[in-house]
Amino acid sequence: MWFMRQAGRHLPEYLELRGRAKDFLDFCYTPSLATEATLQPIRRYGMDGAILFADILLILDAMGRNVRFEKGVGPLVEVIETAGDLLKVPAPTVAERLSPVYETVSRVRAGLPDETTLIGFAGSPWTVALYALEGRGKTDKSTARGWAHDRADELQRVLDVLVEASAHYLKRQVDAGAEALMLFDSWAEGLPNDVFAQIIIEPTRKLVARLRELGVGVPIIGFPRGAGAMLPIYARETGVTAVGLDTSVVPDYVNDVLPKGMPVQGHLDPLLLIAGGQRLDDRVRYLMKAYEGRPHIFNLGHGVLPQTPIAHVERVVEIVRGG
Repeated sequence: MWFMRQAGRHLPEYLELRGRAKDFLDFCYTPSLATEATLQPIRRYGMDGAILFADILLILDAMGRNVRFEKGVGPLVEVIETAGDLLKVPAPTVAERLSPVYETVSRVRAGLPDETTLIGFAGSPWTVALYALEGRGKTDKSTARGWAHDRADELQRVLDVLVEASAHYLKRQVDAGAEALMLFDSWAEGLPNDVFAQIIIEPTRKLVARLRELGVGVPIIGFPRGAGAMLPIYARETGVTAVGLDTSVVPDYVNDVLPKGMPVQGHLDPLLLIAGGQRLDDRVRYLMKAYEGRPHIFNLGHGVLPQTPIAHVERVVEIVRGG
């Protein structure tokens, strides 16, 4: 088990650490701080997996897209007009700009118990592209989705650029010590099935295939949040090793449509983790029982929220461990 955003604002030690950085990007690019943030939930909870403390938009920052994080607003990105805007910084320079991330990976691996897996990650091509096209995440996504219809060829070029850059970024993480990878497609929901195939499945398939071409053999978890009925096609056609499940997924459906023996990850509701009590206990046990027939990484359906009580996380760990 491990929890998405397990290193974050629900931990007082994280908040103290966060205060040492000039801003969020400085936090991500300072290996000593990012390493400590990654290790904190392992020390506190004994999770089986540590996920690299970074952000899916670092790759756009390295590409020169002027990424910044505004309090109360979230990430803001200088929008692109064409795929060429992502090629203004040479690929070797992009990789070099991200070298602090690889140093963090190396430091974390050295600081983890041998039995704890280190998970590297990146945003999936569509989710990263969406920020580059919209300039921010809190929109109706119509600009980016519109490209899929009226600028499909140019969107394909954007996605291809991100596939190649992400493949090398992830390979460098593995070279530095990551033992598994996760691809976050946080904005996969609400897409028509033909568009989903075009901008979610195909770029993910290309990214997984490119990683394998580069010699990356570690497991890859794909998380197409909100995929719904497209989940079995995603699992079958992208080449991912395991599938992350969001909060809305029904276990019986998963067991019916996913390949037998395919690992799944998820999908406890983060809001239930805040509420706690008997409903939390019952749901944890239900999810564990539901996936007894296949490999199951116990996790949330999205990230830990800032107001989550530490005691509730500890309770879930206790139940999963057999309490």
